[in-house]
Amino acid sequence: MIKIHPTADVQSTTIGNNTMIWQYCVILSRAVIGENCNINYNVFIENDVFIGNNVTIKPGVQIWDGITIEDNVFIGPNVTFTNDKHPVSKNKEFELLKTFVKRGASIGANSTILPGITINENAIIGAGSVITKDVPEGETWFGNPARKRD
Repeated sequence: MIKIHPTADVQSTTIGNNTMIWQYCVILSRAVIGENCNINYNVFIENDVFIGNNVTIKPGVQIWDGITIEDNVFIGPNVTFTNDKHPVSKNKEFELLKTFVKRGASIGANSTILPGITINENAIIGAGSVITKDVPEGETWFGNPARKRD
């Protein structure tokens, strides 16, 4: 059973069982969301988005076109994803750069993920980090710009 708060605007019909969608979320029609996910208050999910199973997305996150989030991922509050390296209003030369957050990764609050990045399996991103390049499997990165930390 899917639980959708009455204030949420959920246009997608591709949402897995036991997923909870909280207040004031907007989920567009072509988004795919897996089972047992927790989509917290005030989350926006665009069309060309895939979210796996057992994913938690905390409040204030926007998931734009071209973003894939695999199973068992944690997205902290106010994480900012991007999908355009040169954003301008009415960009006629927009180039969608796909971003991948692989299985088991965890992204701390207020981090910014630049477009075209892959955060690999079980990587940990510290709160407030700016991710400017791919993060290898199992590594912990933080800072601005983020880099590997032990």
